Amino acid sequence: MENHHQHGTESDADTATSPGLTSPRDVEAVPNSRDKNGLHTPLLQRKKTLLPDANYSVEKHQAMIGANVSPIESLDYELIENELFRQDWRSRTKHEILEYVFLKWTFVFLLGLLTGLVGFGINMAVENIAGAKFLATTKSMSVSGFMPAFLLYAGSNVLLILVSSLLCVYISPAAAGSGIPEVKAYLNGVDTPNIFSLKTLFVKVFGCICTVSGGLIVGKEGPLVHIGSCIASIIGQGGSRKYHLTWRWLRYFKNDRDRRDLVTCGSAAGVAAAFRAPVGGVLFALEEVTSWWRGPLLWRAFFTTAVVAVVLRTGMAWCKGGTCGLFGEGGLIIFDVEGVKSEYGLLELFPVVVLGIIGGVLGSSFNYLNSKIVVFFGGVLNKWPSAKVWQACLISLLTASISFGLPWLAECRLCPEHKIGQYPIGAECPTHGRAANFKGFHCPDGTYNDLANLFFNTNDDATRNLFSTGTPGEFRKSSLLIYLGASYFLAVITYGIAVPSGLFVPSILCGATYGRLVGMLMTPIAGEDRLDEGVYALLGAASFLGGSMRMTVSLCIILLELTNNLRMLPLIMLVLLVSKTVGDSFNDAVFDIHVQLKGFPFLDAHPEPFMRHLTAREAIKYTPVTFNSVEKVGTVVEVLRTTRHNAFPVLEENGTVLCGLVLRSHIMVLLEKRAFLSHYDDSYNPNRACFSSVDFAKAGSGKGMRIENMHVSPEEQEMYVDLRFVTNTSPYTVVETMSLAKAFTLFRQLGLRHLCVIPKKSRNEGSPIVGLLTRHDFMPGYLHEQHPQLR
Repeated sequence: MENHHQHGTESDADTATSPGLTSPRDVEAVPNSRDKNGLHTPLLQRKKTLLPDANYSVEKHQAMIGANVSPIESLDYELIENELFRQDWRSRTKHEILEYVFLKWTFVFLLGLLTGLVGFGINMAVENIAGAKFLATTKSMSVSGFMPAFLLYAGSNVLLILVSSLLCVYISPAAAGSGIPEVKAYLNGVDTPNIFSLKTLFVKVFGCICTVSGGLIVGKEGPLVHIGSCIASIIGQGGSRKYHLTWRWLRYFKNDRDRRDLVTCGSAAGVAAAFRAPVGGVLFALEEVTSWWRGPLLWRAFFTTAVVAVVLRTGMAWCKGGTCGLFGEGGLIIFDVEGVKSEYGLLELFPVVVLGIIGGVLGSSFNYLNSKIVVFFGGVLNKWPSAKVWQACLISLLTASISFGLPWLAECRLCPEHKIGQYPIGAECPTHGRAANFKGFHCPDGTYNDLANLFFNTNDDATRNLFSTGTPGEFRKSSLLIYLGASYFLAVITYGIAVPSGLFVPSILCGATYGRLVGMLMTPIAGEDRLDEGVYALLGAASFLGGSMRMTVSLCIILLELTNNLRMLPLIMLVLLVSKTVGDSFNDAVFDIHVQLKGFPFLDAHPEPFMRHLTAREAIKYTPVTFNSVEKVGTVVEVLRTTRHNAFPVLEENGTVLCGLVLRSHIMVLLEKRAFLSHYDDSYNPNRACFSSVDFAKAGSGKGMRIENMHVSPEEQEMYVDLRFVTNTSPYTVVETMSLAKAFTLFRQLGLRHLCVIPKKSRNEGSPIVGLLTRHDFMPGYLHEQHPQLR
């Protein structure tokens, strides 16, 4: 009975060669390069990624997390039905069950409260830092002229971006970028180290403040989604053991299923904090980031975003008394176009469709160009971390030169005679403050600089100027074209550098610019009593967002909550549907592209068509390493040290009966607690287990015990360990002849980490299990390498 079976599986961690296992590269199918049209010609070309090697995501199980390559694992969303957990559920009292439900609602309340406070703090910090920068530059311009003012403006921007990039590159690389691809991959079942750590949270917050204040064409909406998810994960895992911030009464939530639900609520809270759009935040989490959704989760996510909305509204009311410095009417993105002229008919449908087409083309082009630039610079700069800092600083200097130099070269315009009816900021002309519709910049009294209204402003205030109503003729067509070209170019090269950056605001800026331009062209045709130019800007922003991100319902509701005008619902719906349709005909959504570029083994909602031609057995590459139900400690330790598998089939009756599946993390707990038997005893005694479910609670994301750090004496290695009471006795199984497409659907819908493949016919001799399927076995690139003849 000391015989150690080795029959097989592929792990969902780094695969190390162990006795009886075949190296993956020894059996890899190699296509014949001379037969370009033959059976061995690859039909599913592997897409380029940011990883140094095309095989990293499959063979090495690594992905690009933020700005660095890191190892990845899979999450355990499946309920582990073993004797230990059955006893735990049977022993729970009504009081403990009520405590669990109460804590769930308490956590989402805390999540909404903290996310709202952090979002408000970020907005207040950005407005005060950026406002002080613009006021100092304006004063220097009036006193010292162009060059000193430019040096002050560019120097402050570069300094802010330098701080942000240093934080991301050297302290927490996982905080770089928007964070939405990482959150999306996590909610799909991909676990990565430090993605939701306390260090990542702090770097994301302070890096976001510096990046947005530094004038780059980026937003804080994507980072706020990541920040909300970080807060949710930290709450769910009971704080941080590393920083001695943990509480035992949070033990109920130390599992992947409850953390997944909290992170989903956190992503919704992040959108609500960014846009003050609670309903839009819930729909964003449902449509874009989460892969599994349950009815009770809807209520908790809605409650979370409602708390965020109340916190933000309270903060805004408090700041109206002038207690928040320069944070006043600016700050949170809100564009109230209620009561504006919004009469439309069949005549307006044509420009709306045109806007949708433009948005689909420009949005898909943005996705293509940005992905090429990210791959190019990623391959060059990944070897030198300092080069990423230089890249961010150079882009900051370029952005500052464009945003300051182009308005300086622009001609001054006479102030309009009419007063602004709908937009309260900057009603006077010219203005020299921070937020204004008619910025004087370097122009004399009675004139203003329309390019400065867009360039020499925060991104939020520039968007307000583009959305402003009752200001016909505020911008020249040439100025809008210049700003469209500059902002589009800067957004393409900026998104993806090593700073926290969001994509919503750049998309809104580009779309609102050509939307207002179309509105200016339509005014002579339709008349001034029809749709306002600011309304066309809103529709343009919707078209670019739809063409780049490919979201429909959530974007529609977010824009309606932003503008507070339900009469625009039909037009927003139409422009989103057109732009998404046009964009889908060219490429994938921008976040889906970045998920692929980063090398995440992401499982789409539906299997690839070619999977119907493969069986579950044909996707198995390795023979599984199995254990006896009562195994020798030395054998267990040897297997754990020579492999990186995270699950092992447990066999009984001389290896002819499948007892279940045991997780590596659970075996590690048995070894750490020294749950050993002095002699071999296969009589099952449930009372032998002297543990509780708390002992097997999962550590934080990317953490856990390592076999390398565990010492087992030679005497202990001669002892035995009973694996049965921690073995999942009801793992999901499929027969080896099942099509891979059906196996994929089962794996994806149930959120599994391992799927057992059993033989079609019962065997009196031999293993009762053929192998295990993990998410890497369903990756198209991996399957193509194994079966290059697929058509």
